[in-house]
Amino acid sequence: MQSDPSRIELLLVDDDDEFRETVASRFRNRGFPVREACTGEEALELVQRREFDVAVVDVMMPGMSGVELLRELKSGPSDCEVIMLTGQGSIETAVEAMKSGAYDFLTKPFPLKDLESLVGRAYERRALRKENQQLRMILQRNQSSHEMVGQSPAMLELYRLIERAGPSDKAIMIQGESGTGKELVARALHATSTRADKPLVVINCAALPETLLESELFGHEKGAFTGAVTAKQGLFEVADGGTLFIDEIGELSGALQAKLLRVLEDGSFRRIGSIKERRVNVRLLSATNRNLLKEVEAGRFREDLYYRINIMSLEMPPLRKRLGDIPLLVRHFMGPGWDIEPEAMAALERYHWPGNIRQLSNAVERAKIMADDGILRLADFPREVITQDAAHNVTLDTADDLSTLARAKIVEVLRREKGNKTRAAKRLGIDRRKLYRLMEKYQIASDEWEAPID
Repeated sequence: MQSDPSRIELLLVDDDDEFRETVASRFRNRGFPVREACTGEEALELVQRREFDVAVVDVMMPGMSGVELLRELKSGPSDCEVIMLTGQGSIETAVEAMKSGAYDFLTKPFPLKDLESLVGRAYERRALRKENQQLRMILQRNQSSHEMVGQSPAMLELYRLIERAGPSDKAIMIQGESGTGKELVARALHATSTRADKPLVVINCAALPETLLESELFGHEKGAFTGAVTAKQGLFEVADGGTLFIDEIGELSGALQAKLLRVLEDGSFRRIGSIKERRVNVRLLSATNRNLLKEVEAGRFREDLYYRINIMSLEMPPLRKRLGDIPLLVRHFMGPGWDIEPEAMAALERYHWPGNIRQLSNAVERAKIMADDGILRLADFPREVITQDAAHNVTLDTADDLSTLARAKIVEVLRREKGNKTRAAKRLGIDRRKLYRLMEKYQIASDEWEAPID
């Protein structure tokens, strides 16, 4: 059987103690998590507290019959597959069970290897049904896919780390300022992982109030709170087998931090309003623009959770540290059929972009709305982007040509990096040798970049 036995939650229901214990022992020796019940009523109590993948049910039992139990399982929230066992060899009973939703049946006596094989096939059908549900949920959330753009040294280093960390299946923390594109890093990590063919589910903690956030993450049962008119899967269930990306994880309350820690430790959780324990296998990626270590020291974030989610940390650089990527990003956001005036591109490269890539994308979209002929011009961009602080930057009035603008930018960066050529080159998105050539070309003297910034 190809399925991992340790992932198959199995329920055995039979009033014959000796037979049930023999079957349970066989499956436990194979690595299956097994629960036993000797009556239908006892089985329903177990189903209330735990989620099962496959139930093996004897047809003839005192009290509730196996077929009655099957109907209860199929009419309730449980979606486990059910295999019926009969010692009567009754075709009528078997047909009735199949009509009521049984996966298959076996007639006693039978080789235990036949039952093991049947359990494996039943689990695979349930897994396929669950995967289809996940895909429908993903489509409903209308997730879009974006590619990472950039060839600056900072981005090349990030690509290298993603390539190494992606397949590891460990929890990874993505840090960076707001608007830098941390979700893109999460998507790249998922795409290079062994879970790439499974769902990637994204949630932003800062966008939801605490009560709604708990429901989104862990789901709820019908009637769990006002407005819960139907049961709902949480995103951990939707992401089962795949990746869950929690953005702004530092916004989680203490209660939700404790619940998240538990599901990361053993994969178990309960929906709101439910006593049933569910299990998932999810890789967690998280992101924050806060300093979580300071949050830990201040007592606002659990230390044990911090080390659980931060096996490895990746840093998404701000746009000001990858200025050489701006032309690539602008053309990416413009799309085919658009062009941009050199003067406008130069202004975009001079701007400091406090809102990072999100602000750049919005600026380009705004310019496309304002443009008349498929060419983006200075006047099409927001005023704050094209108007520079005269004390710190060369304005359009004093820039006679692109060479003047380039020279002014180099001087500005050298000033900000206090003459450190390595850091200045990295910030400009070029290598150190090219920086020296440009300094020579534009005759930039040390007294210019050593001048203090007012």
